[in-house]
Amino acid sequence: MKQPRINPDYLVAQLKALLAIDSPMGYTDKAVRYVSRELERLGLTPELTRRGAIRAISQGGKRQGARAIVAHVDTLGAQVKAIRPNGRLALVPIGHWSARFAEGARVTIYGYETMLRGTILPLKASGHTFNDEVDKQPTGWDFVELRIDAATSSKEETEALGVAVGDIVAVDPQPDFSKTGFINSRHLDDKAGVAIILATIEAFERAGMVAPVDIHWLFTIAEEVGVGASSVIMPDVASLVAVDNGTTAPLQNSAETGVTICMADQSGPFDYHLTRQLIELCQANGIDHQRDVFRYYRSDSASALEAGHDIRTALVTFGVDASHGYERIHLDALTSVGELLLNYVASPIQIARDVEEFSDLRSFPQQ
Repeated sequence: MKQPRINPDYLVAQLKALLAIDSPMGYTDKAVRYVSRELERLGLTPELTRRGAIRAISQGGKRQGARAIVAHVDTLGAQVKAIRPNGRLALVPIGHWSARFAEGARVTIYGYETMLRGTILPLKASGHTFNDEVDKQPTGWDFVELRIDAATSSKEETEALGVAVGDIVAVDPQPDFSKTGFINSRHLDDKAGVAIILATIEAFERAGMVAPVDIHWLFTIAEEVGVGASSVIMPDVASLVAVDNGTTAPLQNSAETGVTICMADQSGPFDYHLTRQLIELCQANGIDHQRDVFRYYRSDSASALEAGHDIRTALVTFGVDASHGYERIHLDALTSVGELLLNYVASPIQIARDVEEFSDLRSFPQQ
């Protein structure tokens, strides 16, 4: 059977739809419902954990030794830390991101009984009042506040609007899809990864492919705070490939085109054999790729290992410029990652002993 190709139009359509759904960690139910409905439309049967992580299985030749592919639907965001005397809101971040990139952002405040719009501003925002002090104030979450689009100038008036400490704040993505293939938006980490997996499933199902082992398609809801794939992996799974953003920056080897295969992150090196297999698949199928090491980075794979899952892990990424800020990617990287995933799920099993949790030394692989 001829290898199917990723449909870039479908991939872009899914990314646009996902970016239109607010899903900061802690407020992911709408995104979970959207992804689950799309999986059903593609012919799969999604299963949800209590909190909303998603698992859908494409049955293969064997159940044991299954392969898992994972991305996360949750994004960065903020929460209301306090209501200031002037009626504006102090914030704390959800996930790790700089307040430098929060300044000027349009946001939605999600309370239990209300939904309001607003803007995150530095404490000294008026040039006509503060003059040069606007540029001299420090950067940090203690130096920004949320101005609500409502008539309020006191703590009491803001509370009367239904705003309370702990309310979730979602930051507008402001997506821009250019004719040159570049995509600028917040939250490409990791909604682009989710779109890639959906596009991979679409191509897989369209072609009627059958993998040598079951494929577990996973979507987690708390990667940005380090929980990730800790509780959605079944005992049958032998390997996990995470799909997330790479970091294009000075002294990094990531690129906004092709696949960037991460060799190690702050949790240590990825599995030697699984990573090598992915590199060889790129080489054999003419998929543009490069390798990189991320020092200040972790993904769903780290949370899976920390939860005690004895699985091989790898990380394939699409290069992102200004990660966790005003992010930019290129469609070439997204389709390249999808092509690699298609080749991977269809590839023969290389380490037969992985169907068992324990085996003797004779079947153990060599480096």
